Amino acid sequence: MASSPSSRIRTFEDFARVHAILLAASGLPPSLHRRLFLKLSSDTFDGGDFFAVEPCDGGRRRRLVLSAASLPEHSDVFLVDHAWSFRLPDALKQLREVPGLVERMAALMCVDVDTEPEIEGSEAEDEAEAENGTRESMLEIVQREVSRVKERGSNSAAWLELEELGIDDEMLLSLDLSAKLPNLVALNLWGNKLRDADTVVQEITKCGRLRALWLNDNPVLQSGDHFGKAILDGIPGLEIFNSCFTRNYGEWALGFCGGIIGADNPDSFEEGSLSFESITTLDLSNRSIHNLHKVFSPAKMPALSHLNLRGNPLDEIPVGELLKLLGGFSCLQELEVDIPGPLGNSAVKILESLPNISLLNGVSASIIVESGKHIIDSALQPRLPEWTPAEPLVDRVISAMWLYLMTYRLADEEKIDETSVWYVMDELGSALRHSDDANFRVAPFLYMPEGKLASAVSFSILWPTRDVHCGEECTRDYLFGIGEDKQRSARLTAWFHTPENYFIQEFRKYKQQLESKSFCPPTPTIEAPATKSILPSDGRALRVFTDIPQVEEFLRRPEFVLTTDPKDADIIWTSLQVDQEVRNALGLNDHQYVNQFPFEACLVMKHHLAETIHKAQGSPEWLQPTYNLETQLSYLIGDYFVRKRDGLNNLWILKPWNMARTIDTTVTGDLTAIIRLMETGPKICQKYIECPALFRGKKFDLRYIVLLRSLQPFELFLSHVFWVRLANNPYTLEKNSFFEYETHFTVMNYIGRLNHMNTPDFVREFEEEHKVKWRDIHQRIQEMIRRVFESAAAVHPEMHNPYARAMYGVDVMLDHQFMPKILEVTYCPDCTRACKYDTEAILGNQDVIKGRDFINMVFGCLFLDELKHVTPL
Repeated sequence: MASSPSSRIRTFEDFARVHAILLAASGLPPSLHRRLFLKLSSDTFDGGDFFAVEPCDGGRRRRLVLSAASLPEHSDVFLVDHAWSFRLPDALKQLREVPGLVERMAALMCVDVDTEPEIEGSEAEDEAEAENGTRESMLEIVQREVSRVKERGSNSAAWLELEELGIDDEMLLSLDLSAKLPNLVALNLWGNKLRDADTVVQEITKCGRLRALWLNDNPVLQSGDHFGKAILDGIPGLEIFNSCFTRNYGEWALGFCGGIIGADNPDSFEEGSLSFESITTLDLSNRSIHNLHKVFSPAKMPALSHLNLRGNPLDEIPVGELLKLLGGFSCLQELEVDIPGPLGNSAVKILESLPNISLLNGVSASIIVESGKHIIDSALQPRLPEWTPAEPLVDRVISAMWLYLMTYRLADEEKIDETSVWYVMDELGSALRHSDDANFRVAPFLYMPEGKLASAVSFSILWPTRDVHCGEECTRDYLFGIGEDKQRSARLTAWFHTPENYFIQEFRKYKQQLESKSFCPPTPTIEAPATKSILPSDGRALRVFTDIPQVEEFLRRPEFVLTTDPKDADIIWTSLQVDQEVRNALGLNDHQYVNQFPFEACLVMKHHLAETIHKAQGSPEWLQPTYNLETQLSYLIGDYFVRKRDGLNNLWILKPWNMARTIDTTVTGDLTAIIRLMETGPKICQKYIECPALFRGKKFDLRYIVLLRSLQPFELFLSHVFWVRLANNPYTLEKNSFFEYETHFTVMNYIGRLNHMNTPDFVREFEEEHKVKWRDIHQRIQEMIRRVFESAAAVHPEMHNPYARAMYGVDVMLDHQFMPKILEVTYCPDCTRACKYDTEAILGNQDVIKGRDFINMVFGCLFLDELKHVTPL
């Protein structure tokens, strides 16, 4: 519907009134509100007059620099266009179908250039000529080193730098290095073409005096761990292998990192003969050091003032012992170390233990203490997109986009259930790199020129938060407003290579904690009598107040009568949560029966369900590994890294805490995506069942109906009515299929085509297809469901209420070994299907259950002590 002329934004006052909430949410200083209005109303994009985009990281990223003379704090605001906006399920489709979109995104994300272009025609001839030149250069380098050794004496050590010379296996054999340089102590073959593991091991291990060997970026390293083991077994004195310290490292390796030993002074020294007194700077970063050599001590290195320990696990030294050792270096003023890492999780606490440190990870100690900052992230290496030359642009963009995406959610009441909008800023906005101490701020902004949400156009707005000068890089904080209380350091893993070892250790501790749990079914504190029928002795019917259409339509037993007055009801059966506020508003009393239990959130909210089961039973096989991302992100990251290291499947499913119908639910194997998806609301991250049992090649799950009559005594009943929910598309783990709802999800009531199948037909066909007995599967499902509710009773005994009776939906999936997995528990489940279709019991007397009788069966079990069509658990 067209807006009336009077509703259009014409003045700043109109703009400020209509956009008041949006302006406040953006954080834009009030002094810039009028400036923003002028640019929005005139469609002014003047960022190009102030900024320049430059390539960096070898063309793998871009950065934004100020090209104007200066830009004072809060002096201006700039509009940043959105180059791509979408809802996540539509991303792949848009990239494939919108003309020019994938090409623009690939260029913006720097994934449109192949790193290994094909060589054809004259280029191949040029490469052959270059290879001949390489052979000559290689021989010249070797001969020059042979001559240098002769000049110093035949027993002198040799050092060879043969980096990126195109050396292949045949060339290595022709060099015969062990004969020409028998005292070779360091050999750099970084970036060559060595491929055959046997040839390389044979030739290299002949050089038995090697202390350092670099084979980085050679294809031979793809041979596996056995190749490295063969090298280390063949050269026991090797101290540096592929830039990492070996377990045998000693003074020679430390001397190399301290600048005492190198190509100009390669002589191999005996242990204990080196002097480290002159070393002031020692860079031990990324050396895979587990323990520190005894020479690393204040007595041996009295002048050490700058130490870099980044990228080392140092997991064989207790934190306290390591801090004590570092505290002994009286001259040590600058320290670089992973945080979180081997010295702990807090920069502030590290500085408290090392008061002499003035710079920690390049940041002033005084600034760290004043700000209370625990994590210093300025030196973390960025995650850069990875791809192969054969990978299509669409796939490259899908992988890289999580490094660039931003998000917002529309607050329109009519769209409250819609998934969030993700967007990519234009080339200028996307060039803003992260800084913990950013000089700009960015926020999404919806401009409504017609005064209504229907006319909204999305932009981002950019403004300086500090004085910025010409040539200075312009940065933003990717996690603005998110501190350590919201897992800032862990969330930075989305964009940076954070210390894997720290997260793996955190995960292992958590796993041990879960494994230590042993479940004992709850024992009642008192001998509670079994529940009985609540039907009045005078024969009066029970009055039922309900807002559930199926109850209103199908509850026809004479023992029950509907009432529209909740105060007059014996039973309140509602889809709303009946808390104390609702009780007061409706005038309810404590002796009315309600279809919900106190604290039942421990079952029906996904994060609480996992927490309840973990507390009661640790990690049972029927619960997939599950993490509450709001509090357990570090454990999830550690689990992810362990699976990646061990070559295990790393596919996960993210589910909102308390949304139904798979809203905002995503399947992904991308760690960056997992972390970024936290931005659209609280979620659990659960290991995806990558190998489910299939029916006719399609995924399915099962909806069971459970009736809880009491927790003390424990009275739980499984309805004989259950049903299967089928995906519409054949199941596949093909990467792009994760955007296909009808392949990986089974709830088709609201999305896709609903294919109803009668339960008995499904069971018979399933048994025939898989040669299994449903009785065995059903027994395991029953045991699992009982364990779920026993967990709640054990962890939350306060759930018990003699005036509570409830029905729950329990969703179950079978894996490829037909073992059940709990998916979720639903309060007041939608039973339209149970009321619509007649079915027959699968087990027991296999009698027919009429759909119109389903609600009557539920009320008979819960309130009249009947056991028709239910099985006690």
